[in-house]
Amino acid sequence: MSDFLDKVPELKNDFIERLKKAKTPEELQSIRVGFLGKKGKVTQLLKSIGGLPETMRPEAGQRLNVLRREMEALLEERKISLEAETFLKKERQEKIDVTLPSRGRPWGGCHPVEQVTHEAVEIFASLGFTVAFGPEMENDYYNFEALNIPPHHPARDMQDTFYVENGLLLRTHTSPVEVRALRRWGAPIRIIVPGKVYRRDNDPTHSPMFHQLEGLLVDENVSVAELKGCLEAFVGRIFGRTLDVRYRASYFPFTEPSLEMDVECVACGGKNQDCRICKGTGWLEIAGSGMSHPNVLVAGGVDPSKYNGFAWGMGLDRIAMLKYGLDDLRIFFEGDLPFLTGGGQSLR
Repeated sequence: MSDFLDKVPELKNDFIERLKKAKTPEELQSIRVGFLGKKGKVTQLLKSIGGLPETMRPEAGQRLNVLRREMEALLEERKISLEAETFLKKERQEKIDVTLPSRGRPWGGCHPVEQVTHEAVEIFASLGFTVAFGPEMENDYYNFEALNIPPHHPARDMQDTFYVENGLLLRTHTSPVEVRALRRWGAPIRIIVPGKVYRRDNDPTHSPMFHQLEGLLVDENVSVAELKGCLEAFVGRIFGRTLDVRYRASYFPFTEPSLEMDVECVACGGKNQDCRICKGTGWLEIAGSGMSHPNVLVAGGVDPSKYNGFAWGMGLDRIAMLKYGLDDLRIFFEGDLPFLTGGGQSLR
């Protein structure tokens, strides 16, 4: 019996010495298994109690159970201590010196189309125009009928327009705001309408979503000459120099007469037959315009016998393409950071 009981303090001392040396959770687990596991030293000693005289077994079992509980308590205590040490070590390694200057982030940039939009608004504001806005989700009346577009007109084709539920659609142009503005403020009026529009189209020069700038001026005795004056003043300022322009007869349901405006190629000035911008024509289409159709004025609650006016629509994305010498519209929507921030060459 004395030999058996002598093993208890020996086991405890051995356990404590090994516990002191443990530095990781893995080492703790190894100690637990070595002493308290199925084949551990304490477990083996418990199994040997059966070889003792019957009168000695209760005391031996009690001593070993006390030892087992002490070991489990010491293991848990050391586990908590190790976790705290590990946390402090990690905290020291990963500590942040709040007195250091921040690394910061690279400055972002205003999107090229947004830059052109701001410039265009400033130019027309200096000519006396006020900015107006309207919903991007429109109904059929404002997007088509009020603009003198009858039900059979090709612009209503499902290939051009994104229709949604309850007779609504994504506006195909900013022109619906003309009628909304006339109904709200009446005439005389002088507004520009920058905004997003949507059409079923996608190629290097077209996007399903793009940006337009609508213009509308309604007053007494308005002439085509005033329309041309506004557009040519805009072109000279947005491109930073005077450009030759020309007008071609066209057709838009909401204007009569209708004109398309071309400007000389901003890249080659019409002198390079291999120009990738104008394809050798020397001209670039920039806007559709014309005198407001009387039916549109009537839809806006304005008397066409007293007032007349003009309107235009231009693609801001296209103007940005020309201004920055691009031949693919899609780069504006692809997150090309070197180009968009102006910090480097385009990834294209």
